[in-house]
Amino acid sequence: MHNLDPAQLKAWIKQQALDLGFADCVIARPDAQAELARFKEYLKRGYHGDMKYLEENLEKRADPTLLVPGTKSIICVRMDYLVESPRPRHVPDAPNQAIIARYARGRDYHKTLRGRLKTLASQIKAKVGEFESRPFADSAPIFEKSLAENAGMGWTGKHTLLIQRQSGSFFVLGELFSSLELPFDSPATAHCGSCSACIDICPTQAIVEPYMLDARKCIAYLTIEYKGIIPEELRQGIGNRVFGCDDCQLICPWNRYAKKTSIEDFHPRHGLDQVSLLDLWHWDESTFLSNTEGSPIRRTGFQSFMRNIAIGLGNAPFSARILDALRQARDGHDEVVQVHIDWAIQQQQAKAAILS
Repeated sequence: MHNLDPAQLKAWIKQQALDLGFADCVIARPDAQAELARFKEYLKRGYHGDMKYLEENLEKRADPTLLVPGTKSIICVRMDYLVESPRPRHVPDAPNQAIIARYARGRDYHKTLRGRLKTLASQIKAKVGEFESRPFADSAPIFEKSLAENAGMGWTGKHTLLIQRQSGSFFVLGELFSSLELPFDSPATAHCGSCSACIDICPTQAIVEPYMLDARKCIAYLTIEYKGIIPEELRQGIGNRVFGCDDCQLICPWNRYAKKTSIEDFHPRHGLDQVSLLDLWHWDESTFLSNTEGSPIRRTGFQSFMRNIAIGLGNAPFSARILDALRQARDGHDEVVQVHIDWAIQQQQAKAAILS
């Protein structure tokens, strides 16, 4: 192991990562101290909402060697997840369709990423002998965007997502903490300039200033993480987005370069790329559990998923079928869902009155 040239080993590791289906691989310094001040301000403002776990382990976030002792380098990877290239700078309008964020239409990416990172670690061990390593995919207190950015994978856009100049932002990140001493890659430069497209398009105005997101207004947070009654003033902005939101990415000019995935796991299952709100409304809990097995959508839970669909039905154009379906909602919905059903009925009735 000690006879191998570190630069050559780094190049070899990157090639193995590409061969495994990762779209990029960079070597990061295990140091994210520079991110801490901005993150503390984010927490101070309460922008993390109910995600109280973000308040914990700040020291480990800033110093990855506290999370995994002995870490000398972090192998950062990304995986593209687009199945189709979206129309540039365009947010489609399909009000009766249930919009699910593109990353969540197939298999849970956490498992896909971790599995391939473990394979990469095994390949490196076969090359260099034993070394300490641990894979992560959004599964530990890690400033993963900061690490990747500092190693040149891209820059943090004004919407707070990582953007890569040749590939846009439709990708997910993973890390392999390692005890290998590898040369670090250099930081990327930022290229958002004066563009404010993501800030302007956000349906709930969750990007309160460049590079600062108020999760309490963010549709991704509200439809996935948050389990309570969604504030009434935000419901119309949510529209028909029932799990996550891609609007700030769809409008970003850099995503005209977005690449399609080579990974089968990201391909939609159960028609989730073209399913109607009414189709999902008729799912019972057993159907939900069956159709979301191995899917990120499981994270929201059945009741919250129904809550989100009820909002979508309320926001849809008037339809007698929708109104009947809401009125005939099955028993078994909890009080939170019922609040949103009642609101959706009121919305549909108001639209009917305008038409009559």
